[in-house]
Amino acid sequence: MYGSGLRISEAIRLRVQDIDYKMKTLIVRSGKGNKDRVTTFPASIIPFLQAHLDKVKTFHTNDLAKGHGAVYLPHALARKYSGADKKWQWQYVFPARDLSTDPRSGIIRRHHIDPSLINKAIRKAVQTAGLHKKISAHTLRHSFATHLLQRGTDIRTIQALLGHNDVSTTMIYTHILNQGGHGVFSPLDDLDIL
Repeated sequence: MYGSGLRISEAIRLRVQDIDYKMKTLIVRSGKGNKDRVTTFPASIIPFLQAHLDKVKTFHTNDLAKGHGAVYLPHALARKYSGADKKWQWQYVFPARDLSTDPRSGIIRRHHIDPSLINKAIRKAVQTAGLHKKISAHTLRHSFATHLLQRGTDIRTIQALLGHNDVSTTMIYTHILNQGGHGVFSPLDDLDIL
């Protein structure tokens, strides 16, 4: 969530096909406002994610062997692409531990992980680290935007990465830039003359 600026709901709904390792991007499908967007993907986690997905693929293979392995597909895609719901690329990156019955269709399938598990893990990490600030999954998204600004990324790019409709929503992060007018360092500070 920190590495790509994802909301918790966007992270848990990622599908295998939404990750582009070569371009280092993630496709966020049906994000807030039911819009798709492309955001950055941290190359540093590629080996960890690939190891995780190897385990997930084992779950999927076992589910298929037991006559399951289907996932929910949005917007009638299951009817349009017969059998796509059992294909590897449509599987969730972060699947639930157990199979469950889909209340809409009655089909037994593996859904994505429940967001409460992520929230509990974050609370435990905060406690273990001895931090005394209120930190949530959304804090990671805010930190992503804040750190991009501090690194000099332009506000319009951050707006696109976060999926904000209006740049004024993204502008809330500029308050952290206590570095002169409009958050810009003076070019004199880059010179080694003083």
